Amino acid sequence: MMTRVEKIKVLFLCTGNSCRSQMAEGWTRHLKGDTIEAYSAGVEKHGLDPRAVLVMAEVGVDISSHYSKTTDELGDLEFDYVITVCDDARESCPLFTGRARVIHVGFEDPPALAKKVAYGEGKLTLYRRVRDEIRAFVEGLPGLLDDRQ
Repeated sequence: MMTRVEKIKVLFLCTGNSCRSQMAEGWTRHLKGDTIEAYSAGVEKHGLDPRAVLVMAEVGVDISSHYSKTTDELGDLEFDYVITVCDDARESCPLFTGRARVIHVGFEDPPALAKKVAYGEGKLTLYRRVRDEIRAFVEGLPGLLDDRQ
């Protein structure tokens, strides 16, 4: 008799749930959907960043139906891991009860980086770099989670 293995539940947490956490959720669902159940949320809601949607679509990952949400909107879900993807979320991470391990893996903020660049394509280059860094992290899951505290 085969037993069904439960997926690991992971929450990617960022400040506004507009870019990095959305990319991480998208990559995880795309690359690791068979073993990880991914969610994303923010400490606040800033709306979904259209440039994040665009650069993810370029690599075949559709996050256009995602929406910005706070942890309160996730209800009573219990997570195995909460991964903060920005320093601000790390500092203001809500308390998670239960078994969740909180791990920090910081990525630069594409919108903040893009403010320093005058032209559109240059801005997208910054988004692409962070997108690819997040992909590299997600490709190492779930093994990388055991190596971090």
